[in-house]
This record gives sequence, structure tokens and C-alpha cells, in this order.
Amino acid sequence: MKVILANPRGFCAGVNMAILCLEETVRMFGANVYVFHEIVHNKHVVDRFTKEGVTFVDRIEEVPENSILLFSAHGVSPEIRQLARKRNLQTIDATCPLVTKVHLEAIKYSKNGYNIILIGHEGHDEVIGTMGEAPESITLVETAEDVARLSFADDAKIAYLTQTTLSVQEASVVIAALKEKFPQIESPPKEDICYATTNRQEAVSKLTDEADLVLVLGSQNSSNSKRLQEIAEGMGRPSYLIDGAHEIKPEWFESEEIKTVLITAGASAPEVVVQECLNYLEETLGAEIDERTIRQESVTFPLPKDLRRLQVNS
Repeated sequence: MKVILANPRGFCAGVNMAILCLEETVRMFGANVYVFHEIVHNKHVVDRFTKEGVTFVDRIEEVPENSILLFSAHGVSPEIRQLARKRNLQTIDATCPLVTKVHLEAIKYSKNGYNIILIGHEGHDEVIGTMGEAPESITLVETAEDVARLSFADDAKIAYLTQTTLSVQEASVVIAALKEKFPQIESPPKEDICYATTNRQEAVSKLTDEADLVLVLGSQNSSNSKRLQEIAEGMGRPSYLIDGAHEIKPEWFESEEIKTVLITAGASAPEVVVQECLNYLEETLGAEIDERTIRQESVTFPLPKDLRRLQVNS
């Protein structure tokens, strides 16, 4: 069996920054640290930190007063920040800078009197945080059908923003529908869908034709990982989203038609789970690995300012 290993894959700059941020916070203050929501959407990462004593919460009220609280890579709303201040929490903001960019765009458009159309998935942590910046101005859409149901005055000021982890192809369909219905609509100065999401989708799109089956490493609640699986499935290949080698099923490879497997990983999946899957396929099926690099990545983000200040003062 042949395994095509897609590159780029796995951790993006925002995920790297958030995880380093939590690691440094634990190093400085010990394990009695809280995180609002999962630091990134990956079971392996969350389980690792939970074993180290980190507590992940979904409500600010769960955090004892005067504790240390990290905001996850997906960002939070102003309401959450205010609740944290009321509890005298020492907050460290691990929001991905590319998500912060979308928040700032929402604030700018709202202050300038725009109706904002946010393209994203209802209930996703990032979408909740972005909508919280200007709830009175933002309308969420997921599909072109949602766009068809929108109603604004002909002279209304309208702009659109997108969740950073969307499928580039699906987002383009919604954007086209918006531009057709609202010719005056304004777009963000720079594309909101992040570079890592775009690059990983590009790699899967280009390499899936060579594969008979696709394995995507990532958790079920990871939006960008699910998009990779959907792209492969849309190209007619059986595709499985798994957290690690323990979820691989031997029957997936029983057919003689399965000769080449493509492996990739979502932006929040650590490389260790990729290597575990490669080891499994090498040991059980004699797989030979062929790594393919579609695009080079060199983006890095510094640790957040509030953590750097604590480092100086510690």
C-alpha cells in the first residue's frame, strides 16, 4: 500500500500560539489554570492538558474569583470579557490574530452603520464570539438558500465577513449569492478564511485524485477538519475523520481497490497523531510513505501581550 502524506497539514500558526500560550501559563502558575472552552478543537490536545490539571469551562461562573483564565484560540465576545472582569480574573487572550481581525472588522462595520452578513456555522465558538461584537448588526448565513431569505432596503449599507475555517468553495458560493442579491455589498479588505484553512484544502483538492481512500486527522468538532473530509467525499473518495490510529478500522482497507491512501490533518491536530497512524499503516499493511508538499508555510504569531507582560513581571 502507498500512503500520500499531505503537506501542509496539522497545526497552524494560531493553534501553535494558543498551545504555547497555555503551556507557558502552566509553567508559570502551575496547573490551577482555567480555559474558556477548548483551547483548540482537538480531543488529543484537550485530554493532554486536562491530565496536567488544566480545567476547561463553558461558563465564566465556573471559574473561581481571582483565578487565571485563558480565552481559547476561537475568540470570545465582549460580554464574556466583562463577566471575567467582574470576577477579578487574570485573563490571557490566546485568540488567533486572524480571528481577532474578523472581530475588528465587525466592530468597524457596525460603528459605520453597516448591516453585517456573517457567513459561518451556527453554534461554532468562533461565530458566537464574532457575533457578540455587534449582535444588533450581524445576521448569520450558512448557505445560498439563507441568502435568498434575506431582506434589506435597496439603499442599505451591507458588508459580509466569514468564519475563518470555512470551506473556500462553499463560502465562494454564498459570497456569489450575496453579491448577486446585494450588488452594493462590501467585502473585507483581505480574505477572512485563514491561510492554513485554504492551504490544507488546496492540498486535499490536488492530491485526492491520486488516492482511493482519505484519512483526515482531527476531532469531530473541528470545523476546518470536517471541511477536509467533506472535500474528499465530494470528490468521490471514502473519507474518514478520526482522532488517531485507535479509530482506524481494518475493514476500510479490505478491498483490493484500496491501494493508495491520502493522509492529512486539520489545523488543530498534532503531528503525533499523524505519526501514530503512519506507524499503524506501516506495521499492519506495509505502507510506503510519500510526502507531498503543495505549499510552504512560514507564518508565526507571537505570544499575546498580556502573557508577555506576566513573563516580565514574574
